[in-house]
Amino acid sequence: MWICIKMELCFGRCLIISSVTKCSFEPSSEGKPLTWSLPSRTAVISYDYLTSLRSVPYGSEEYLHLRSEVHLRSARRLCELCCANRGTFIKVGQHLGALDHVLPVEYTSTLKVLHSQAPQSSMEEVRQVIREDLGKEIHDLFLSFDDTPLGAASLAQVHKAVLHDGQTVAVKIQHPKVQAQSSKDILLMEVLVLAVKQLFPEFEFMWLVDEAKKNLPLELDFLNEGRNAEKVAQMLKHFDFLKVPRIYWELSTKRVLLMEFVEGGQVNDRDYMERNKIDVNQISRHLGKMYSEMIFVNGFVHCDPHPGNVLVRKHPVTGKAEIVLLDHGLYQVLTEEFRLDYCHLWQSLIWTDMQKVKMYSQRLGAADLYPLFACMLTARSWNSVNRGISQIPVTATEDSEIRSNAATYLPQISQLLSHVPRQMLLIFKTNDLLRSIEVTLGTRASASSFLSMSRCCIRALAEHKKKNTHSFLRRTQISVSEAFNLWQINLHELMLRVKGLRLASWVSTLICWLMPVSH
Repeated sequence: MWICIKMELCFGRCLIISSVTKCSFEPSSEGKPLTWSLPSRTAVISYDYLTSLRSVPYGSEEYLHLRSEVHLRSARRLCELCCANRGTFIKVGQHLGALDHVLPVEYTSTLKVLHSQAPQSSMEEVRQVIREDLGKEIHDLFLSFDDTPLGAASLAQVHKAVLHDGQTVAVKIQHPKVQAQSSKDILLMEVLVLAVKQLFPEFEFMWLVDEAKKNLPLELDFLNEGRNAEKVAQMLKHFDFLKVPRIYWELSTKRVLLMEFVEGGQVNDRDYMERNKIDVNQISRHLGKMYSEMIFVNGFVHCDPHPGNVLVRKHPVTGKAEIVLLDHGLYQVLTEEFRLDYCHLWQSLIWTDMQKVKMYSQRLGAADLYPLFACMLTARSWNSVNRGISQIPVTATEDSEIRSNAATYLPQISQLLSHVPRQMLLIFKTNDLLRSIEVTLGTRASASSFLSMSRCCIRALAEHKKKNTHSFLRRTQISVSEAFNLWQINLHELMLRVKGLRLASWVSTLICWLMPVSH
């Protein structure tokens, strides 16, 4: 029992450690540093897990009840810590809140509020940033400017405004203290990670500091975000369901970004979709297609698809459902070698070729932990991976098993994350956020979505082969093989639909037989 309690204690520590190492440290709204609260919060949570569960029989009903209460208290403390320190603490809290398939529900439900309740900058701070960056007052630039932000995120907030020519725009304004504090944050983060390494040698988190050093400056440069927005809009212009707001460059700086204003509901708001007669399953399929294209075909991946950054709406003219993609500050550029290995790996997972699953997982740095790597990628159990993720539907029992095993394998997960290519880290984050949306909408990955991924993999691998040959005959062979493989997938999908319709017909006939209509 003591080992099990230590695992619960370790789970609590790891959540705090991961938040410390992923975050920068922001002053409070009163300007007083709150970094002193980190060790105290860590100690309180660790002590709570240790003392609350020590004298209760492991696995008993009382143990499970007490553990749920400790989870909830700890989640609230972590949420308060994120809100107090602001900045990238909010980003980490948002990410943890999206890990529905890994973390206990007490954590995910508590931390989800950070998607819509991030701390706001005051209007005086907003005016100051606009004055410093654009050299004019708000009334000189805009006909009207809403004081209440449309939304506040970890690094910035967005206000609705109207230009003097009548165009409605969204104005994204960086929180004023984030930029100046970022270099100190990373230095302090590095010191804390080294201290954590001394206390818990089995957990390796230095790679998180390296990622923060690389990614935080990019996210703080709104001109970089504008360029990313235009690049992805051009890259995915063949998707008529995707809307990327256009950028007003003449009124944009590193801390202020002016965009076309586009209204919509959050992608996880099922009620909004039902009210507006938007097909939830269609939106889920569109989202899968869009990200499969980014990852497998283009190697340029939007890495922050939390619900506040992905809206849905009906096009005002055509009435067709659209996905509106916002917040383009963080993209992962995949190397060709990584992208192709990742394509091969997913093909192997979809078609249950376990030898290739092992080979390509190891090529991506998983070594002997390749079963854990496959489970983390798919959010499925090893048994489901072996039986075929496109064949076996997700069950509540499997979800519960995955959550339980996540705490047990935390040291191995830490070891794995420290050895995979850095590109893999943001892919993991993206996968987690997308799965969180699917869970909320009730559209967990189906055979159809896996087949869409497979199509992208086939196209990407064929394009690579054609690019590396000068023989017309060889290129023709590759094109024919590609067309044949895509035809096979279309046929397989058609058969699945026919089976589904046949099953529905049988069920309907059975119900009519069992419950005849009385006259």
